[in-house]
Amino acid sequence: MHRLWMIFAQAVTVSLAVLFVVSTLKPEWVGDRPVLPSITIQETLPAVPTSGGRPVASYADAARVALPAVVHIFTSKEVKAQRHPFADDPLFRHFFGDRLDNRPQQRASGLGSGVIVSPEGYVLTNNHVIEAADEIEVALNDGRKLSARIVGRDPESDLAVLQIHASDKLKAITFGRTEQLHVGDVVLAIGNPFGVGQTVTMGIVSALGRSHLGINTFEDFIQTDAAINPGNSGGALVDSAGNLVGINAAIYSRSGGSLGIGFAIPVSLARSVMEQIIQNGSVTRGWIGVEVQAVTAELAESFGMPSGDGTLISGVMRGSPADRAGIRPGDVLLAVDGRKVNDPQAMLEAIAALAPGRKAGFELRRSKEKIELKVEIGRRPALSRGD
Repeated sequence: MHRLWMIFAQAVTVSLAVLFVVSTLKPEWVGDRPVLPSITIQETLPAVPTSGGRPVASYADAARVALPAVVHIFTSKEVKAQRHPFADDPLFRHFFGDRLDNRPQQRASGLGSGVIVSPEGYVLTNNHVIEAADEIEVALNDGRKLSARIVGRDPESDLAVLQIHASDKLKAITFGRTEQLHVGDVVLAIGNPFGVGQTVTMGIVSALGRSHLGINTFEDFIQTDAAINPGNSGGALVDSAGNLVGINAAIYSRSGGSLGIGFAIPVSLARSVMEQIIQNGSVTRGWIGVEVQAVTAELAESFGMPSGDGTLISGVMRGSPADRAGIRPGDVLLAVDGRKVNDPQAMLEAIAALAPGRKAGFELRRSKEKIELKVEIGRRPALSRGD
């Protein structure tokens, strides 16, 4: 009986194996089977929307709008030749005389980018691109090269305005709105990296409102992963419609090349600085003449403060607006003109935004008591380190 069972089991196994092979290789031998409806990839994916026959994944339209307004900036300056190490040796001067001091001067060159912001030829760029240059040449998108003059500079925001004169009206970029920019939005960086020529790179807005980076006095950067390299400085950061949203200013890099962390000055700040420079030749900011430091947890505890809010007045300049108003070292500033102050940078920006000559309310904590003082705002000196 056991032997018959083994023969039966082996026969069933062989039959199933044969049936599997036949149904796989010759399904028509098995007979009719219900056919499952085929599903194609095109049916499972939504149709790609197009704009003017072009997929929206392409940003050629945005680049075409912005490219004519982005220029290359070439600078040069005269630098003194390095003094000969034996120039002061009496023996060498006896034989060579003044020839050691009469060597030809050398010229250092630099490059960067800029953005045409008006048909009259005003160009917005970074201050560090044109700083100390005695010759500036601007190369337009169509290949023309024009000399430029400096209208004004603002080192504290690292912005500068140039002007060029062309025989025709120049193509100016369209300004976007910073408040409509969000983290995750697509942006394009346009400039002249490493001098290779006009280049467009794409990325997204990685963060907004970046500050405390130690790059500029006034910081409110847009962070992006769009590739920004040396030579891109002063170039345009535009949105997916080609509108200007920032001026490329700096990168975080250990090698000198892009690591996906770039910073651009938002168009709101750039436009405000640009308009003041064009109208007045410089930027006017408020100032009261104090030195400040952050309120740490240890300082808050030593002052008996309920929290670490505010900023500590560590010094007051004699005869300054703060001194005349009665602000003292050791006071903790809590608010400026109704705007809360949480750190020294916030205080700097709040005071700088006030017009010189007006009186503003300052809320302070002194000896565990809150007081309010009226301070007449002064004009911030150039490159002032105090507030």
